[in-house]
This record gives sequence, structure tokens and C-alpha cells, in this order.
Amino acid sequence: MRAKIVVLPGDGIGPEVTEQAVRVLQAVAKKFGHQFETEEQLIGGAAIDATGSALPKQTETACKQADAVLLGAVGGPKWSAPEAKVRPEQGLLAIRKSLGLFANLRPVTLHPALMDASTIKPEVLKGTDIMVVRELTGGIYFGEKTRTETTASDLCSYSVNEIERVTRVAAQLARQRRKQLVSVDKANVLETSRLWRSTVEKLMKSEFPDIQVEHMLVDSAAMHLIRRPSSFDVMVTENMFGDILTDEASMLAGSLGLLPSASLGAGTLGLYEPIHGSAPDIAGKGLANPYATILSVAMLVRHSLKLETEAQAIESAVSSAISEGVRTADISAGGPVASTSEAGSAVVARLSQ
Repeated sequence: MRAKIVVLPGDGIGPEVTEQAVRVLQAVAKKFGHQFETEEQLIGGAAIDATGSALPKQTETACKQADAVLLGAVGGPKWSAPEAKVRPEQGLLAIRKSLGLFANLRPVTLHPALMDASTIKPEVLKGTDIMVVRELTGGIYFGEKTRTETTASDLCSYSVNEIERVTRVAAQLARQRRKQLVSVDKANVLETSRLWRSTVEKLMKSEFPDIQVEHMLVDSAAMHLIRRPSSFDVMVTENMFGDILTDEASMLAGSLGLLPSASLGAGTLGLYEPIHGSAPDIAGKGLANPYATILSVAMLVRHSLKLETEAQAIESAVSSAISEGVRTADISAGGPVASTSEAGSAVVARLSQ
């Protein structure tokens, strides 16, 4: 097949990890007889420096015309001054909204060879396989904001439609897995969470009666993610709770450098990115772990291009590389340390076999 993929390297380690991911994408194209055209565009701090905008119009237009978008990372201390009017993160929020991406999928799976990379006991981690679905365009991140010298406010709001559409995505994923869904809220305190809970309850009863549903307060969910992670199958939650819980869950796998994500909307166009940040302290040193970005490519070919065999081939190649000891500094556990490009080469080599 032919596909056009816009690559947004972004800031910090973004260019390094996306470079390796594109190598893997082209290796997949060669192996399976596809034609993947990639085109780089600016976003985040790099875009601010070049154009004054965190999301230039040219980037937005290119993304809308693509079959999928691959993103590295945005942000860094250079653009983080409190008085800054334009921030790199605004580009990320804007592209999600512009493309109508409302469901963020963040899988948390553990590689057997990396049980030692997590601070959690292996016996607690065993069997952990979680899919977190985070609502992406509503809630406190997008609400009206006010600021005076002595006060500030951020409005958190949700509509029934916003809750229903992300719950459907989560429920459909649960139906393909273990048919268990945990909906996370703060219904004992927040009115938006009370709407969230009642909407999820009503939708699941009417459209997904075959799925087992549990409602869990966010503080309890944070505790149980560490206490009994293997008991979770699919989790669905609102924007800010999902942002926090998925960073917590990433530590089950041992490193932010291992976990991919997909941001999806109503169609097949999606935005794929590692869940880690731009890590400016290690940028340009060849230390960054590219596996999360490469696994994001696996999600890209699965969800946007509908190429399941190719997705599994990428995941198997990453798993094989890790099993055979190709580990970057964040997961080395005192053993040999592979550079960013060496890790990418290891995946490409296994795809070429």
C-alpha cells in the first residue's frame, strides 16, 4: 500500500528517536512491499524559533492531508519562562484538537527480560497488560483560564457526547481483550466526575452489556496500579487523570522510554508518539531510548494503516532486541549500554531477517 506519514521531530530528543522510528518504518515498507512517504514538519519549540508559532499553519495543513502523524517530543527549558506567551505544549494541544483526536491509547505491557528495570517486585508485576484510554480534548486542560495577581482558575467541563465517544473506544478495546473496563473518576467530589460516572454507566448498560464495568476513584486507582497492576485490563478516564495515571503506570514497565501511545479520532488519521518528554538533559548525546517511538510506529501501522501483521513484526523485533540485551542507558541495569542508533539498528536488523 501507499501511505503518507508526516513526521514531527519536535524538540530535545525528539529528532533522535523519530529518526530511528522512520528507519523502522522504511524497513517495514521494504519487507512487506509498501510505499511509505515521510515528510518532516515543525512543531513545539523548534516551530516557535522558526515561525513564532508552536503549530505553524503549514504543519497543520500537512497533518490534515496525511494518513498518519508521528511525533517525537516538545518542550524544554529554553521556552519555559513563566511570562512566555507561546509555549511548545500549545502546539501539541492544538494539533490534537485540529485533527479531532479525542481518545489517547496508552498500552502498558511488561517485557519479561525487563522485570529488573522496574522498582516494583516481579511477583507483583507478573501478568500486567493494561490499556489506558485517556480522553484528550476536554477537561481542565482546555477549560477557560483566568489569572490575577492573587488568584487563578482553570475550568473543568465535560459534555455527555465527549464522555460517550471515548467510552465507546475503550469498551470496544475491552471487547477484544478480557472484557473488563475500569472507569476512573472523582465522583465523590467533582460534578464533572458525577456526570462522567452516570454517562459511562448508562452507555455500558445499553451498548456493551457483555463488558464488566467497575467505577474507581482516581486516588484509589493510583494506589491499585502499584498494589495489583495485573488486575487491570482496560481503563478509561478524563484528560488530567489519564495524563497522571499513565505516567505512573509507565514505571511498571521500568522506563518512560518503553511506552508508546496513539491519539485517535472518528476516522483513521491518528497521531502517534512516545509518552516521554523531550529530555533536554540528554538531547544530542545518543542516550535516548527509541523503543517507545518505534512501538508508536507499530500502533501507527495497526490503527491508521490497518496493517496488523506489520505491527506485530515491529513489536516482535523490539522484543527480540531487548531479549538479546540491546538496552539503552535507562534500562541497562548495569549491563552493556546501547546508543539510540544502535537500538534502532537492532530493530531494523531483526525486521530484515
